[in-house]
Amino acid sequence: MMSEDALLPLARSLAETKGWDDFTRTLMLTGKALAPLPEEARTDKNAVEGCESPVWIAFSDSEARVMAYSPSKVIRGVLAVLLEKANTLTKQQRKEFDYAQYLSRCQLERYLSESRGNGIKSVIAKLKSF
Repeated sequence: MMSEDALLPLARSLAETKGWDDFTRTLMLTGKALAPLPEEARTDKNAVEGCESPVWIAFSDSEARVMAYSPSKVIRGVLAVLLEKANTLTKQQRKEFDYAQYLSRCQLERYLSESRGNGIKSVIAKLKSF
């Protein structure tokens, strides 16, 4: 059994990159792994406040997992890493998990501008609320 703080494949691919260009390319490719939140779920209720780019995040009861979308390729990559982890956790674990530390371990915190970082904090707060 995998430990709760183990880096999953998308996060591990970022952690193993070298250099800004490789990291950015890998992050954008990572975003392609994000199952898109259906258009009809991109509502004000599911919008995340405080993000530079629009972000929607919702819990899908039918699929029993968190889904999200952003038109920003970079943010989609971050969302893919966050949701890859969040969707392996129980509701209680999602509330308690240190997402910021997880992002730090895959080198993400140093690539997020202050405004993007604040938006990601809002995404994490919403993730913990599901």
